Amino acid sequence: MDLLPATEPLSIGTRRELFVDDALVDHLSGEAEIRLQHPVPREVVFRFDQPWEGSSSGYHTIIQDGDLYRLYYRGTHIEVSQGRISTGSHKPYYCYAESKDGIHWTRPELGIVEFQGSKQNNIILEGLGTHNFAPFKDENPECKPEARFKALAGLQNEGGLHAFQSADGIHWKLMQEKAVITEGAFDSQNLAFWDEDHQTYRTYFRVFTGGVTNSKTWKPEGIRAIQTATSDDFLNWSEGIDLVYADSPDEELYTNQVKPYLRAPHIRIGFPARYVERGWSESMRALPDPERRQLRASSVERYGTAISEGLLMASRDGIHFKRWNEAFLRPGIERTGTWQYGHQFIAEHLVETASDLPGAPNELSLYAAEDYWHGKGGALRRYSLRMDGFTSVHASLKGGELITQPFVFAGKTLSVNFSTSAAGSIWVGLQTADGKPIEGFSLADSVELFGDTLDRKVTWKQGANVSTLAGKPVRLRFKLKDADLYSFQFQK
Repeated sequence: MDLLPATEPLSIGTRRELFVDDALVDHLSGEAEIRLQHPVPREVVFRFDQPWEGSSSGYHTIIQDGDLYRLYYRGTHIEVSQGRISTGSHKPYYCYAESKDGIHWTRPELGIVEFQGSKQNNIILEGLGTHNFAPFKDENPECKPEARFKALAGLQNEGGLHAFQSADGIHWKLMQEKAVITEGAFDSQNLAFWDEDHQTYRTYFRVFTGGVTNSKTWKPEGIRAIQTATSDDFLNWSEGIDLVYADSPDEELYTNQVKPYLRAPHIRIGFPARYVERGWSESMRALPDPERRQLRASSVERYGTAISEGLLMASRDGIHFKRWNEAFLRPGIERTGTWQYGHQFIAEHLVETASDLPGAPNELSLYAAEDYWHGKGGALRRYSLRMDGFTSVHASLKGGELITQPFVFAGKTLSVNFSTSAAGSIWVGLQTADGKPIEGFSLADSVELFGDTLDRKVTWKQGANVSTLAGKPVRLRFKLKDADLYSFQFQK
């Protein structure tokens, strides 16, 4: 078996490693492959049916703040009639809801913004920034209490992206009057967070490739794309840099939804929305809600014939991304309110929730919009995924193997997140950087693993303690049979 020449080994310490890119993959053989997984549809957790919310609620943000889940969303309404689409008299607002479990949500009566003569609502913001307000909880250890929550928001006709701050995540104010980022398209959900790896604030925002994109002369050309920029103080930002994708076609990406993954923050996971204009065809006419589709298209054809869905991408430096070209969250089985522009825009970001299976470990929940455009209001549906379950190293019953790149670890034991069938198995071996089995830790010494667990200690005939190898360049060799390997971690 030919391995890549041993290069400078990666230093992974005790961090969790996933297979959402090829950074740790040297060699796959037999019937082993890196396989994209897919979220499981669950219940509708929120219906935007209040008068101030409307039929085009979008750009949802979910923050897990200790035991509290916070939901931020835009309240806007679309009026669809023959040859015309408008917002009517309903200006945009930004609203707030909260939950104790990520499933059951309440609208607190905040008394901040007046709607139709009353402040008995959950509106937190009106005016500037309410098209695409995108908050986050600031994890910078030097963050001031009055700015514990921050957000970027704004459009071209508002001068660009403005910086907001809040002490409690509910009462917001501008950090300065002037926009902090002016070069971009911005008509999307433009995100920011504290990038712990690089000790800087990082943003991802919408641009059009090939277009003039400053706020005064902006003209959309090219395709919808994403840039990133950094800042030390959240006010002064570097020039935007185009994201780079390995082995991906030019596609229109509407949102980006990039954030450090909660169990492996050195990996930034994104859920961009792929936007596709399919035009009219027999298949288009066979999709759900044909009369409504025709009505939307009577104004602008793409409003009736464009389709969106969720993708998966991952990066270790924030700029170079592995983007999975196959859909991560497809439109799914045809039903009312699906297979349309605005469907499956994934909320920023995923959170950890309890499983509804008694005794099962916690899982990941992500949320996506459906039933956009028409009626009283749309909906937000929850989808579940096992921890680290974006992708897996998968092998059939015939079996296959994975050998990693050389790396240096810290810790005492090795834990794996995996699933097998009743007949399946996983064996694990440790090798030197040049691919030689390490005595006592070879594949032949491995104790067979089977089951379905997030955290199983790997053992060999002599035990589980691998501390004698810590700090030395090694490789892992996995032999799999009807199994999926999601992640591994050396632990103290």
